[in-house]
Amino acid sequence: MAPGSKVFFRLTKPVIFLLGLAPFIYLLLNAFGLAGPGLGANPVEELQHETGRWGLRFLLMTLCITPLRRWTGWTWLIRYRRMLGLFAFFYTLVHFLNYAVLDQGLDGVAIYEDVIKRPYITLGMTGLVLLIPLAITSTRGMMRRLGKRWKKLHSLVYLIAILGTWHFFWQEKLDTLDATVYAVILALLLVTRIHHKRRQTVRIQNKSSN
Repeated sequence: MAPGSKVFFRLTKPVIFLLGLAPFIYLLLNAFGLAGPGLGANPVEELQHETGRWGLRFLLMTLCITPLRRWTGWTWLIRYRRMLGLFAFFYTLVHFLNYAVLDQGLDGVAIYEDVIKRPYITLGMTGLVLLIPLAITSTRGMMRRLGKRWKKLHSLVYLIAILGTWHFFWQEKLDTLDATVYAVILALLLVTRIHHKRRQTVRIQNKSSN
């Protein structure tokens, strides 16, 4: 069974889906005391932080797909990118809903004031808003309809990752080790993308000059 075959994809897709959902299920069971040590003295805050971390992790995993494909030649990795991206949106949305519903009690005025007064919340909210059109247009049908515009739209994922990492870094305040690790990973991914774009530009210029 070759990794790029349809059979391989059909067998591994449900496994990837369950692995992607596992952190949410674990957190949910933990919240009700059904698994693990629980979520501590402030379960709402812990749930909010963990879903945010997982949203950022899946976002970075999504960005890793393209460079991994280039370095390894494993073109089949692309088939998992959409699922990883949707999990990034899912956990980010749960992160926001936890804040809006459990923390703020759907108080629109309080949420608005937080977004205006707290820069890290402004960054997080901006990232979520930008993720929405990417999630909506993630289907193959939307790819065909948008054509070249689809690639331009989904290049926003890099900006979203920057906003998400920045949001996480500011939110952590004192213990910024995890946020720094994510920032380094993102920086490496951005450098890789810039390097690839420059190589493409050089190739095009060389072809046009020949």
